[in-house]
Amino acid sequence: MNWLDHRTLDRASPLPLWAQIVADLRVQMAAGAFDERFPTDEELTDAYGVSRQTAREAVRRLQAEGLVERHRGRGSTLTRPMLEQPLATLYSVSLTVSEHGLIDRSEILAAEHRPASGWVADGLQVKDGVPVVFLERLRFAGDDPLSLERSWLPSPLADDLLSADLERGPLYVALRETCGVQITSGSERISPVIPPSADRARLRMPARTAAFLVERLALSGAQPVELRQSTVRGDRYRFVAEWPARS
Repeated sequence: MNWLDHRTLDRASPLPLWAQIVADLRVQMAAGAFDERFPTDEELTDAYGVSRQTAREAVRRLQAEGLVERHRGRGSTLTRPMLEQPLATLYSVSLTVSEHGLIDRSEILAAEHRPASGWVADGLQVKDGVPVVFLERLRFAGDDPLSLERSWLPSPLADDLLSADLERGPLYVALRETCGVQITSGSERISPVIPPSADRARLRMPARTAAFLVERLALSGAQPVELRQSTVRGDRYRFVAEWPARS
């Protein structure tokens, strides 16, 4: 939208001017007009030919709907969508991101063999020092980093993953198609954490923002297949649990 152009409002409509502005701004948002920058109150005032108070009321209503955020001295910005993840069954971050209309991709930070030790060896039921497959991926939702995932998988069960394309799509799809291994069950533990500075920088997280630490064990039958530690941005992601109706 070119904010030098005049936006037309129906002055005879019973709908308040601020409500008409809100409706028009929603249309512009859906078209991606404000992906780079949301207009200032002054620009809204000029574009719609209304008072500054009316323009502010329109923005206040958008803020109440969770569509924009106001920043003192910096104007308003669009609110980034919060991704919701149901907990009832095995889930995929890739699918969750795609279902929210965002592009899912991964930046591969490491894909190599590393010796298992301690809790990794115990979890995968291998001996200390045995090489296992280690994957480190920075997961994105659109242009924004969403989670930092570190996975350990037994070798040679998952060795072919090291040459697979892991930049797009769920890991378990690649595991099934490349290695012939199907994940059938698993468990997770979710804890709130303040990530170390290096992880926070990779995730581009604001200072003093909490994250979720998601620790997963995935199985194929009784065989441990993956140990995973995911650091997920708490300002972009939330988990949702639904309880079945009781008879």
